[in-house]
Amino acid sequence: MYGACLRHYDAYIKKEGAIMKGFVQCYTGNGKGKTTAAIGLAIRAAGWGKHSIIIQFLKGKRSGEHIALKRFNDLIRIESYGSKHFYIPGNDDTEHKTLVDKAYKRCMEVCGDSSYDIIIADEILTALHFKLITINDIIALIASKRNEAELILTGRGLPKKLHAYCDLITEMKEIKHYYYNSIRSRKGIEF
Repeated sequence: MYGACLRHYDAYIKKEGAIMKGFVQCYTGNGKGKTTAAIGLAIRAAGWGKHSIIIQFLKGKRSGEHIALKRFNDLIRIESYGSKHFYIPGNDDTEHKTLVDKAYKRCMEVCGDSSYDIIIADEILTALHFKLITINDIIALIASKRNEAELILTGRGLPKKLHAYCDLITEMKEIKHYYYNSIRSRKGIEF
């Protein structure tokens, strides 16, 4: 039945020349899987020939997703705007703030660029949580999105004020985590 619905939808799009509306999705919560879900969406879209860009806030380039996504280079672009040092609130945040500003400006650019069907602002909500970006910045980003583009926001701490601006909100909830047993992040699993 689901496949039949897709066939009818595809036929409608071709016949009517309709443009598929893009939505604002948000993956938030204290559990693992926010970035993974967003990247999974980009990979699924690549299977249909759609172009995605992933703009990472507060993350460096030393992760498995950078290596893996090179295989999708013609359909998925990934850009990271993060220091080689973790952000620690209370420490000098000048470098982190500068990189967050660059990531935000890049997001604003691509929201108006018809080259991308899917725009992923990875960890933008974490930057908001740490007050490196404002809620009004995120509202402006959502408002700047082309109607047919899909915008995905990830990170912990989605404020209730943003709920009205999102079409889909998924909360990843941590129930148990081996991190609390002094297990460090593992290459290929956590990064």
